[in-house]
Amino acid sequence: MYMKLKSSSISSLFLLSYSFLLFPMTMVFLMKEKSILLEWSMFQVSSCNLTFMMVLDSISLSFSNVVCLISGCVMMFSSSYMSHDPFLKRFTMLVMLFVLSMNLLVFIPSLPALLLGWDGLGIVSFVLVIYYQNMKSLAAGMLTVLANRIGDVMILISIGLLVLQGHWIITLMWDFYLSTWVALTITIAAMTKSAQIPFSSWLPAAMAAPTPVSALVHSSTLVTAGVFLLIRFFPFLSEISAFKPGLLFISVLTLLMAGIGANYENDLKKVIALSTLSQLGVMMMSLGMGMPFLALFHLYTHALFKALLFLCAGMIIHNSSNTQDIRYMGLISNQAPLTVACMNIANLSLCGAPFLSGFYSKDLILEISLFSPTSMLMILLIFMATGMTAAYSFRLSFCSLWASMKNNSYHAKLELDPYVNWATTILALCAIVAGFFLQLIFLDFNPTPFILPSFHKSFTLLSIFSGIFLAMIFWNSEFSNKKMNKMKFYFTTMWFLAPISAQPLTKMSMVMGTNLMKSIDQGWLEVIGGQGTSYMISSASQWNQTIQIKSFNYFIAYMVSFIFIIALMLNLT
Repeated sequence: MYMKLKSSSISSLFLLSYSFLLFPMTMVFLMKEKSILLEWSMFQVSSCNLTFMMVLDSISLSFSNVVCLISGCVMMFSSSYMSHDPFLKRFTMLVMLFVLSMNLLVFIPSLPALLLGWDGLGIVSFVLVIYYQNMKSLAAGMLTVLANRIGDVMILISIGLLVLQGHWIITLMWDFYLSTWVALTITIAAMTKSAQIPFSSWLPAAMAAPTPVSALVHSSTLVTAGVFLLIRFFPFLSEISAFKPGLLFISVLTLLMAGIGANYENDLKKVIALSTLSQLGVMMMSLGMGMPFLALFHLYTHALFKALLFLCAGMIIHNSSNTQDIRYMGLISNQAPLTVACMNIANLSLCGAPFLSGFYSKDLILEISLFSPTSMLMILLIFMATGMTAAYSFRLSFCSLWASMKNNSYHAKLELDPYVNWATTILALCAIVAGFFLQLIFLDFNPTPFILPSFHKSFTLLSIFSGIFLAMIFWNSEFSNKKMNKMKFYFTTMWFLAPISAQPLTKMSMVMGTNLMKSIDQGWLEVIGGQGTSYMISSASQWNQTIQIKSFNYFIAYMVSFIFIIALMLNLT
């Protein structure tokens, strides 16, 4: 039986069984608040001891559990979605390598060893983005890998700075005179991986990857690695005075930029990518307000419903003759009811609709932002971005699910595939139940209860409904070919971040390459290289030859004159 299964189905079985077997162990660690640290000392030089460590605690086990559950569902979906791909085994191996890198990152609290998982994620994501081998994928892959490379360099710098502490164990960091620089390098590393401003442009570009990759890598796991790193380092980072305000400011800007950009975007996958970016802003905002466990809670709920949203989007694209433009879609709810039902669950959860998983985490973050001492401007921007989330989610539904049919009527949309149905159903159940279940585990408000006025309590729902109302007013189902104005271009290019990230760097490298070629390859290298050497040798040999000819003539003249003098002297005598 197992020999008949595809490689993706076998890996899906393995990942799901691992996730279910790890679940009871995770519960034990969560309930008893246990933490086990395993350390293997590899070698010691002077006072620096290089060790390989593993930490088994509630954070690492639960993160691994969620990652493997989502990966299992995505691989199950891939068995159908990529069934005609001739390189399915290669794809499966890459995804399994990605899951291994993620687990290395999660379970290792030592920075040099953590770099294995961190670099592994960057390399594997690059290979997965360029999976469809064309120029667009290569451009997106290069942008992805170069943006992530900045983070890798920052981790290396922090490893160098932490030599002063004599160890690299994340959980045992303390304050020292270069701790501000360490905090800065680690925060920049996390910002590159989690695509915060100014490193945001690689995340929508990475949608060139296959949809299962987008669901796994660029929505739920890879982009949350930066948030996870900050959660791990939080006790150390929170000692730095500028860390929280700086992170809060950048995260709110990212949240707002992604929210506005998604309302102008027409590519289905890019809309969901920008929604991922805005939710990453929410997680970073939670960290900026000093709530690491709440950020982790939102990370888990977001990972579940966002993976579901991507799988449903993949199914819609697959059945719409590979059309990704939402303006060409319409009335899919009549043709694919299960997919649309799951997509609506994920969309409502993303908006923070009551009693779905996104509500429990997102609503709580927004209420604490009202409760915590934050500036009024920040609060307004946060709730404006929340309204934007509801607006783009419902715009997506209006355009693709409920609008009049604008696609090919002869193309049948079948929902008979058990792989897809099981994958979406499992994640849909998680998107409904996980929030309430995780709230019971993660959040203990007995020591610090907080009370909000009824207006503040209803402010979140008010902003969501106002966003939906605005989406209904401004929604235009007609296909618009109007000329793009400057303001629209500004918002669709993520506040000019997309062209700035790619074009100046490309132009600079090309101009520099041309100048180097002209000045060195066609200039100095010609002088001191092959042609210069040839010219020098030939001129030297010519000069030598000329001297020899001249000296030969002189020698003959000298001999003749000497003979003549001798003959004259003989005659005189």
